[in-house]
Amino acid sequence: MRLDKALSEIGGKGLFTKELDVALLSKEVDFCVHSMKDVPTFLPPSTHLETMLPREDTRDAFISPKYSSIEALPSGSVIGSASLRRQAQILAKNPGIKCVNFRGNIQTRLRKLDDDVVDATLLALAGLKRMSMTDCITKILDWDEMLPAVAQGAIGIQVRSDDERTIRFIRALNHKQTKDCVECERSFLAALDGSCKTPIAGQAQLLADGLMHFRGLVASPDGQKIFRVERAGPPADFLAMGRDAGEEVRREAGEAFFEELQRYVQNVQAANTKPTKPKVAK
Repeated sequence: MRLDKALSEIGGKGLFTKELDVALLSKEVDFCVHSMKDVPTFLPPSTHLETMLPREDTRDAFISPKYSSIEALPSGSVIGSASLRRQAQILAKNPGIKCVNFRGNIQTRLRKLDDDVVDATLLALAGLKRMSMTDCITKILDWDEMLPAVAQGAIGIQVRSDDERTIRFIRALNHKQTKDCVECERSFLAALDGSCKTPIAGQAQLLADGLMHFRGLVASPDGQKIFRVERAGPPADFLAMGRDAGEEVRREAGEAFFEELQRYVQNVQAANTKPTKPKVAK
């Protein structure tokens, strides 16, 4: 309904879930199904995430009718993205391009590409796969190129914590590996108080060595400052691993960095134009 504004300007992730929270708490519905990337870190009291379905591919896809990669975009090119996480990583790779606010469903965004509104965009590969629209992809971006959002590609089910009957049915659908990884990522996000208002990325996966491996990233919107962190450990330690990684980044970046991020958003600059450094009062 509000596609003229960047998501960070009008409430962040909570916009997608507020109505569902009300329906769940009023017992209008028995459970809510969420794209986990849109779910705030802190849920309403007396509700919780009981189940995660098997996860889709978490990577991002680069789409452009003209260029083969982010690095190939010439200076002055326009790339559409409403995500500060993507914007920061894009500008870190290619500071000569311009990022503009870009929202709407997949078809709307692809139409804007065809109409030359922008030169390129990025979309979650999971959504394109679920819509059988992978033919439009120019390049799939591995984690080293574009670290995905926390919980990207995951679908979760939220229940009332006292509804034992619903919990019994929903629990049977849970995919433990996905749930452990997503909870690790959300633990990282919670340690940083992250939302759509902050450029934060985080991904966990279980590898053949039997360990959970986590990568996290926090960046300034202009991509000039990036703080990275990695962890590996027993899967049972998923919550502590994510929280510890988040606390490390917070210490390394410093509170002044996060305060500057919040000022950036409050100035209504996020995701609409190429970031500029705020003027420092003398």
